[in-house]
Amino acid sequence: MCGQNPTNSRRAARALTLAVGTLAFGMSGAPLKAQTGGVLEEITVTAQKREESLQDVPISVATLSGERLNVLFSGSEDILALSGRIPGLYAESSNGRAAPRFYLRGLGNIDFDLAASQPVSVIMDDVVMENVVLKSFPLFDMQNVEVIRGPQGTLFGRNTTAGIIKVNTRRPTHETTGYVKGSWATFDTINLEGAIGGSLIEDTLAARVSVLQRSRDEWITNGHTGEKSLGDYDETAGRAQLLWTPSDSFSALLSFQSRNLDGTSSIFRANVFTTGSASLNQNYDRETVYYDGGDNNPQGYDSQGTTLNLQWDFDHATVSSITSWQEAEGFSRGDIDAGVIDFTQSVQVPSGITFDPNALVFGVPALTFPGTITVDSVTQDGADTDQFTQEFRIASQNDGRFNWQIGAFYFDSDLTVTTESFASFGFVPGSRQDTVIKQTNKTWAVFGQSSFDLTDTFTVTAGVRYTDDEKDFEVLQFGQLWLDIGIPTFIAGPIHAEDDQTSWELSANWALSDTSSLYGRYSTGFRAQTIQGRDVAFLETPSVAAPETIDSIEAGWKATLFNNRMRLNAALFMYEVDDMQLSVIGGAANVNQVINADKGEAVGFELDAEWLITENLLVTAGASWNDTEIKDRTLSTVPCGSGQCTPLDPVDPTDGTGSRVLLDGNPFPRAPETTYNLTIQYTAELGNASEMYFMTDWAYTGKINMPLYEAVEFKTDGQFEGGLRVGYRNLDTGWDIALFGRNITDEHNVLGFVDFSNNTGFVNEPRIWGIEAGYKFGE
Repeated sequence: MCGQNPTNSRRAARALTLAVGTLAFGMSGAPLKAQTGGVLEEITVTAQKREESLQDVPISVATLSGERLNVLFSGSEDILALSGRIPGLYAESSNGRAAPRFYLRGLGNIDFDLAASQPVSVIMDDVVMENVVLKSFPLFDMQNVEVIRGPQGTLFGRNTTAGIIKVNTRRPTHETTGYVKGSWATFDTINLEGAIGGSLIEDTLAARVSVLQRSRDEWITNGHTGEKSLGDYDETAGRAQLLWTPSDSFSALLSFQSRNLDGTSSIFRANVFTTGSASLNQNYDRETVYYDGGDNNPQGYDSQGTTLNLQWDFDHATVSSITSWQEAEGFSRGDIDAGVIDFTQSVQVPSGITFDPNALVFGVPALTFPGTITVDSVTQDGADTDQFTQEFRIASQNDGRFNWQIGAFYFDSDLTVTTESFASFGFVPGSRQDTVIKQTNKTWAVFGQSSFDLTDTFTVTAGVRYTDDEKDFEVLQFGQLWLDIGIPTFIAGPIHAEDDQTSWELSANWALSDTSSLYGRYSTGFRAQTIQGRDVAFLETPSVAAPETIDSIEAGWKATLFNNRMRLNAALFMYEVDDMQLSVIGGAANVNQVINADKGEAVGFELDAEWLITENLLVTAGASWNDTEIKDRTLSTVPCGSGQCTPLDPVDPTDGTGSRVLLDGNPFPRAPETTYNLTIQYTAELGNASEMYFMTDWAYTGKINMPLYEAVEFKTDGQFEGGLRVGYRNLDTGWDIALFGRNITDEHNVLGFVDFSNNTGFVNEPRIWGIEAGYKFGE
């Protein structure tokens, strides 16, 4: 339980000291033209499944909307563009635009596998997107994005131990509204987007249709073949919605969305870290790689989903039913060793990069570059997934002192993952073997929450949820290669894992005045048991991790200051994760396994604010600090190979080989110690309802230790990115034209690594400059 460890108390004191001493702050901002009367607009959120003012919710919530949200995607960025734009939120991926990994308050999952579970849930239009592929649906025609930090196990269920990213799209209305915009940028990057909506039958039937097309040409050259053949993508998505309101007491919203993605997966870069250094070395060139396999790292995914949201309004309660079917299918392929392996030792090495004329690849001499490569690895993972969800909810509808809601939830999903490996594996150079596994997951839950105004200024909220979750795993096809070369058949038997958990929360909100409040919250949650079976493709048994549970304490202050010209929210938090699920990825053993640590502990703070300095100048900024620590005296793992990198952890004394290192005391993997974000919006009125505007946005990420173990080479610190937008718009005609830039200082930020073959890395998106024109009507 939180609060019982003196170490936590000391860390909490440090968090408080840093919070008081930090002068940065931040929050979401509406477009500057939307500020009325020189004050900030009220922000409405649905963090508790009902519409409430942001300032009244006893939870740490931040939102992105309007221009501050739209500018992030002006260069055709995917959902990873949210990373760092909210304090405490971090995101990365080694699967291109198809499988993002999110981290909140330092808690996430580094597993790249398509069956991996995540402690950060993505909720899109009230529907959980469980699989990592579904989480990557592109963001367009958005109302807002809510980032709800901390465990949300009561109202949103399992796999929300870190928090939620809640995506709310624009819904149909009976007013005719819409927009169209298009942009062109560096590398022939094109972004086309539009929507139109309004009444089909006055006051009875409304519709909205939204479309998106994003593309980029090849801009990365394969230095081994001389072809410019990587870095491209072509993504198309659409959404159609019908809203039927036959009476004042009933509404039905039917939504269908679809996506097609075809392009390049992640770009891996061999030996871009020199042993003993975390800096990118001479082997790194953003626009050049050296691949002898992978077929240019192609990626392709199709997804679609249908949701029916029904609502009945009665005198004192609202009944809701949300039914949804989501599915996706596709693949990603990659040259994972990210270099060239020549067993004839006769290929000419490009000038300026390191090479090894006598590298041992599975014991066979070979010429390799860049640098020394020890494993020849090209893999393709494909996912075929679908999910059905159903939620029923009854919520009170009154202005009294007591409010409540109860509900039930059902989830049923199937996932088939095909792993294709094109590599030597030390047996048959250039061979291929396919393994197919299937996982099913069924869960059901009942929940309830109530709040009571003890006085006009003091409100108590309590909630509880019971969840039953079960998973099944089976191998549908075992790699024929292993049978062909005489390795005994290895078929993992079916695995069944189930558990039930009760999560609860208790919070209090005290209104100090009409403009400020204090809140406290104790919440619990759990991440369901995990079965990781990818290693079956490489002659290893599946691994199973027990559920992790979290206890979290949070206290915060929310205020509206300077006559509603500043909004300032602050939160201190402390949490403890029991049986923490961790992913062991790569290392000299080259495995993908899930394990349980005894505990994980964290303490930190977040600051969110928004300041309308003048009617023409809006500043937002943000800060977070996380101190995370794995607590398990015996937990160990195999780091990178000897001489490849520089592990900093003590050797496990119980391991006779000396190849394992202890993890006790390490920070959570990929957990930023600090994040900062800043936006500045300025407008200059030109008359005739027209104006020039300027906007810049920045995100900074502090220290990150990328793997489970600590090594000199796999740490990052002080990485940042900035954006710029300068434009003209006419508020009467709806026209807008702007010049923009993303990553304007051309930062080369390391986002991840691969350590089983060499010191491989992958980096952020390049700098781009572009122009955008848009037209809005009815808004």
